[in-house]
Amino acid sequence: EVQDRFAFHGIIGHGPKMQKIFSLLESVFPTDVRVLIAGASGTGKERIARVIHYNGPRKDRAFVAIDCGALPANLLESELFGYVKGAFTGANQDRDGLFAEADGGTLFLDEIGNTPLEIQAKLLRALQEGEIRPLGSSLTQKVDVRIIAATNEDLPARVKAGEFRQDLFFRLNVVNIALPPLRERKEDIAILADHFLRQKGEQYGKQVSGFQQEVMTALERYPWPGNTREHENAIQRAGVL
Repeated sequence: EVQDRFAFHGIIGHGPKMQKIFSLLESVFPTDVRVLIAGASGTGKERIARVIHYNGPRKDRAFVAIDCGALPANLLESELFGYVKGAFTGANQDRDGLFAEADGGTLFLDEIGNTPLEIQAKLLRALQEGEIRPLGSSLTQKVDVRIIAATNEDLPARVKAGEFRQDLFFRLNVVNIALPPLRERKEDIAILADHFLRQKGEQYGKQVSGFQQEVMTALERYPWPGNTREHENAIQRAGVL
């Protein structure tokens, strides 16, 4: 019943906030417009990005993802744009970056708000000109990449504070999808719990038929600071134990 009535390309939700997002996604699917996904950690930003890619015109090409906050500026630059042999100590051969790997497809920039300012300038040029320059090279390389970015921060506030480039924000924020925290979509907690219970039961060979009412009441009262990720882990733990 969940799959038939409440699932939208693998995303489960039947409340008005999620239905609004599903309607927005339907408009985005036929295009390769840039999308900025905002939401707290655990709300499913990368899942949404993958759904957009695999239902769009670039679905037969690569989907490449990177966490922009996980690397220092010098490593992030080489990871995104690649480098040529001799660009730095240890660069023993040419290496394509993720822009080149995603050519013709989609590059998902997770936690874009944590990108250092010097890399933001290079990203802006890549988006404006459709070209990149590998580290240590004097030559530019044309790339055709769709960008989907995600953030758990208030980017307009970061722009106002001078911590994020306004021009890059405008380039990324063509379509904005704001994912609500789980505490704001309590009507989905029960169907998500049933879905996770069945999914984990099949995965671990457990036969658990459902939830007692007091358990479901407790699930719906809990604020879920870790959002859907925490909810899924809780059901998995309960099913296993």
